[in-house]
Amino acid sequence: MEWSLTHFWLILALVLSLAELTSGVLVLLALGIAAALTAVLTALGAPFEWQLVGMGGFSGVLVPIAIRWIRPRFSPKGVAYGTTGTGVEHGKAFRTLKRDFDGASGIKVNGDFYRIRTSDTGMTELPEATDVIFERFDGSTAVVHTITHKEQ
Repeated sequence: MEWSLTHFWLILALVLSLAELTSGVLVLLALGIAAALTAVLTALGAPFEWQLVGMGGFSGVLVPIAIRWIRPRFSPKGVAYGTTGTGVEHGKAFRTLKRDFDGASGIKVNGDFYRIRTSDTGMTELPEATDVIFERFDGSTAVVHTITHKEQ
C-alpha cells in the first residue's frame, strides 16, 4: 500500500478527533473535521499549497462555529464557563471564608478563592461567614461590601 497525503490528512483527522475526548471543548473535533475535509481536497487532486489553504479555511470556519454555537448546547444548564471577572457576579451575595494555610479572608467565585477588600473601608480581613455583596474585581482581589441587616 502506498502512503499519500490523503492518508496523512485522514490520520491527522483521526488523531485530532480522538484527542477531543480529553478536552471536551470541541475545538479539536472541529480541527479534525477540517483535516478530513482537507483529505477530500487531496483526493480530488488539489496541490499541497491549496491543501494548506483549505485546512486554514475550513479551520477558520469550523472552529468559531464549534465554540460559539455548538459547545453551549453541550454545557450543563446554569453553568457559564469563562465568565469570572466579566461582571456576571456583580451584586451577588457571598459568604466569606478563611483560607487554611494563611488565614486570609476571601470568597469563592465559581470554585476559585479570591481575597477580598471592602469598598467602603478598604479592610481585607473580615470574620468568617460574613455576608458580603460582590461589586467587582480589582486585579485578583474581589471588591465587596458587607450586608447590613436592619432590625425592624
